Amino acid sequence: MVVTSKYIGCRVTGLYIGVDNVQRYFPQRVTEIELQLDHLRIECKLSPDFWRDQPEIRDPRLCIWLESKRLNGRGRQATVPLSMIPSGENSFILGPAALHSPVTRVRRQPASPTALHPAFGPQPVGDAAA
Repeated sequence: MVVTSKYIGCRVTGLYIGVDNVQRYFPQRVTEIELQLDHLRIECKLSPDFWRDQPEIRDPRLCIWLESKRLNGRGRQATVPLSMIPSGENSFILGPAALHSPVTRVRRQPASPTALHPAFGPQPVGDAAA
């Protein structure tokens, strides 16, 4: 999931998760999550408002880390898109989101006969098929 840093003025205040991501990845019974920030692991508490009208994570250590990412080659006011990847139960790895890569949904294709049984083997392509 792609998330962004949250600001008040020019100060980082937390990590904005978004309503859709909260509904998809965060059961309401969860009161805290673990975040992997580069080499650092932290536990962040989730407020009751997280599932209602404030889908953001606030933690002083997280804000310091976000601030350091914002200053690395970005302007003072630039938000940083981040990738938050599930890595276990209530655990996520937070890192830079790939720039210029659109979010796409991958449709699962039906398996080919080759994939279902090795006896079918590779099929000739192009002029070799004639």
